[in-house]
Amino acid sequence: MIQESATPMPLHGAAPTAALPLADVTCCRAVPEVCGSVEPSAEPQLRPDQVLDGRFLIRAAINRNGMATIYRAEDLSNQGREVAIKVPLLGVESSPGGFAHFRHEEEIGLRLAHPFLLRFHPVAGKGGRPYLVTEYLRGCTLDRLAPAARPLAEADALKITGLICEGVGHMHERGVIHRDLKPSNIMICRDQTLRVMDFGLASAPMRRRSVFARLTGIFGTPEYMAPEQVENGPIDERTDVYGLGVILYELLTGSVPFQDGDPWESAYKRTAGDPIAPRKLNPGLSPQAEEIVLHALQRRPRDRYPGMAAFAADLRAPAGVRMTGHAGRLQPPRKKISLQTTPVIAGLLLGFGAIAFFILLFFVLRYWPSAR
Repeated sequence: MIQESATPMPLHGAAPTAALPLADVTCCRAVPEVCGSVEPSAEPQLRPDQVLDGRFLIRAAINRNGMATIYRAEDLSNQGREVAIKVPLLGVESSPGGFAHFRHEEEIGLRLAHPFLLRFHPVAGKGGRPYLVTEYLRGCTLDRLAPAARPLAEADALKITGLICEGVGHMHERGVIHRDLKPSNIMICRDQTLRVMDFGLASAPMRRRSVFARLTGIFGTPEYMAPEQVENGPIDERTDVYGLGVILYELLTGSVPFQDGDPWESAYKRTAGDPIAPRKLNPGLSPQAEEIVLHALQRRPRDRYPGMAAFAADLRAPAGVRMTGHAGRLQPPRKKISLQTTPVIAGLLLGFGAIAFFILLFFVLRYWPSAR
């Protein structure tokens, strides 16, 4: 049974959203159902027709990533409702940091309730291995939606981004920052709705990345990270504004800003300059759409939209956007040396520093007594 979405609740001050929010979006009228390929694995597997904890009838494995295997199942205690069951890989389950990441996603998901956010189902009395249960969605992620058709029509891109604003705005109202917005975390559903997914990195606003994030390296996806994430700066709602701005840029131009073969080089470029103006990559864009996306992609958080409500307001009414000339003030990224992305340079600098220190120490020890 496929669950139809309820009528979404808009952000404060926003106009009501249609029951089928993507009905007028051309690229979403015939959404394919795409499941990731599941390669054979040495991981212990839930078998088709196995009943988990006397409640969930496993039907098939539908995806596996670096964190977990995801299964389609039926909830026998709820009239056979289709659900997705996410089981962490053994390496994740046995790692304190990885397991905390997995449990954190469920805790965050159960706190949220919005038609544009993935719905989590509470399960009491779990036995054996840990797992979490969510609604089962039919459709495909935004990165797989007609990639050959990129860039999308301007109206379609603005509408999709506006709906994501509503869902993420709900997270912000409850004190949660997503921190990993990207097309593969946006599901476009066949019932012409969408869901923001993957809350494993979500957190309250914070002044620095957590110790857990620094130790595990799990703190975002380089191509979609805000400059303050790259530089380990304060994180708040405007961090998600930047991530969603990158998604909008990609939908409008067909490429992410700061395109580079090395994703970390791309990440560091955004701390040292601005992206190429969207209308240079897609001359058919309106100046207003360009203004919106560049406003979201300002390097300094204080220069961006203050939150999702303001971002969504411009997306809904682009003709009324106040033009500030962002496109005329863009500066190409300056060359920055990053020790994280250039270990050879880092090693050389450390080596020369050590040599200089020992030479200085040699002369001090040799000539200091005679100087006295």
